[in-house]
Amino acid sequence: MTHYDVAVRARVVEIARQWIGTPYHHQASCKSVGCDCLGLVRGIWRELYGRDAEVATGYSADWAEASGNEALLAGAARHLTIIDVAEIAAGDVVVFRLRPNSIAKHTAIIATATANGAETMIHAMEGGPVCEVALGAWWRRRIAGAFRFSSALNFD
Repeated sequence: MTHYDVAVRARVVEIARQWIGTPYHHQASCKSVGCDCLGLVRGIWRELYGRDAEVATGYSADWAEASGNEALLAGAARHLTIIDVAEIAAGDVVVFRLRPNSIAKHTAIIATATANGAETMIHAMEGGPVCEVALGAWWRRRIAGAFRFSSALNFD
């Protein structure tokens, strides 16, 4: 891991923690005003790189069930580096399947990751503000993909 990677990862966590307390608002991505889980990741990207990775299209709360398309995983793979779940560390993005055999439709930022498994994540879920919570067994079992911000940006 390069010095740059360490610096980016620390910055991702720093930015994510600045979003804590932002109210949940579907499709939003505005720190202190409102965001959903994707909006949190989009906002971090914007602060890191000065622009959105791509224009976000509108989506309904049940978009995944309606389409059957793994749009969240595909979007993450377009703009972030895919990593093995066993390699997740602070600053990484994780994508979850909230129910077994369902479409992946939730994201979080790993805030702390230690060798003894004391991991936390920062995320936004309907019904509450952005918060930092334990990445416990329930969440871990539902990880569908893991990704890392990198210096090789792809804005296509």
